[in-house]
Amino acid sequence: MAGRQLHRLSALRVAKEVVPGHYADGGGLYMQIADSGARSWVFRFRLDGRMREMGLGPLSRISLGEARKLAAGYRESVRQQVDPIRARQEEQRRANLEISTQANVTFREAAEAFIQVREAGWRNRKHIQQWGNTLKIYAYPVIGDVRVRDIDTAMIVRILQPIWKKKAETARRVRGRIKAILDAEAVLGHRTGDNPARYVDHLELVLPRSKKRSDVRHHPALPWEELPAFIRELEQRPRRAARLLHLLILTATRTNEVRFARPEEFDLVNRVWEIPGDRTKSGRPLRVPLCDRAVGIVRNALPKAKYGFLFPGYKDGSPLSNMAMLTLLRRMSRQDITVHGFRSTFRDWVAECTAYPDSLAEQALAHIIVSQTIAAYRRRDQLERRREMMEEWAQYCAGQRPPVAKVSSGPKPAIAA
Repeated sequence: MAGRQLHRLSALRVAKEVVPGHYADGGGLYMQIADSGARSWVFRFRLDGRMREMGLGPLSRISLGEARKLAAGYRESVRQQVDPIRARQEEQRRANLEISTQANVTFREAAEAFIQVREAGWRNRKHIQQWGNTLKIYAYPVIGDVRVRDIDTAMIVRILQPIWKKKAETARRVRGRIKAILDAEAVLGHRTGDNPARYVDHLELVLPRSKKRSDVRHHPALPWEELPAFIRELEQRPRRAARLLHLLILTATRTNEVRFARPEEFDLVNRVWEIPGDRTKSGRPLRVPLCDRAVGIVRNALPKAKYGFLFPGYKDGSPLSNMAMLTLLRRMSRQDITVHGFRSTFRDWVAECTAYPDSLAEQALAHIIVSQTIAAYRRRDQLERRREMMEEWAQYCAGQRPPVAKVSSGPKPAIAA
């Protein structure tokens, strides 16, 4: 296929296009926009006189560059008269067969398989390394070579007891990771019975939570009264980290939600940012309304997007470092606050300066709803209502509104039945 027919789409076109249809990138690769608005990649090919189409995945998880690499590989398969759909199915069948035949799998083997299967959906390389490192240091010396079907409570206690008080957070994560691996092995039929790493009504009897372990640690936050002055100084900073932090503040999102943002997630026509569920804490997709300044930040960043990230890092294939914004705060002599703390700044501003209900602020922050009763009422994401609130927040950040925008004269509105 001639080179001029390839790479017809641009990152900007992919990010802005909203009309349902198929958009050719060349070489059989298409961006598909369904009537529902769902966006995905498909590869079309002709083999044995038949046209076939295979899905490559959603735009929220596969960038334009990644889709092109996949399509190139599948084109080569077709050139060699190999059906890529059948080849992919056969590869999955072999993987499933290999898993099912491992009746005597050890914990080390089970852990490595668990990580390999899930690492594509995990948020960053550091998270994968943390999983591997904690298991190698704490779990493998005790149960690494033990068959998963033979692991019992005494072994788990032996792993956790030495670090339960000295390294409480590490111990919690190690226990959770062991439990997840053993749960998966039970599903695969490699072990039976209760999970020895479960905590409630089991390990808590010998490894109780201390008061120190249950204390909530709050992230140091900038007082909302100081925010307009902070934003004025931030606007004077030319570097990419300043724009990243500014977008985070205006949208009240979490660090990794904005760091790993992809160009195709932004609909600048409808002024909405759609964050996929694999990058939110709740695991559910999140729609974020964009104010004028946020749209401007995204639009200016799009031409510099690289490696599939709106804010690329200085290392090939990576987003901007998770230390970039913290380093920026230090250069601004603000060692007293954290990046995550700006979410608290927003929450305090809503509570003290507006009449918006707590439920709307919590929805803007994408907090997980503990109460099933409240969750039942909150079926819709109130995008336009949140848009109004976030526009006022943006105006306050820019110093265009007085510190107290509204004063509630009565109780906050209750959730309607």
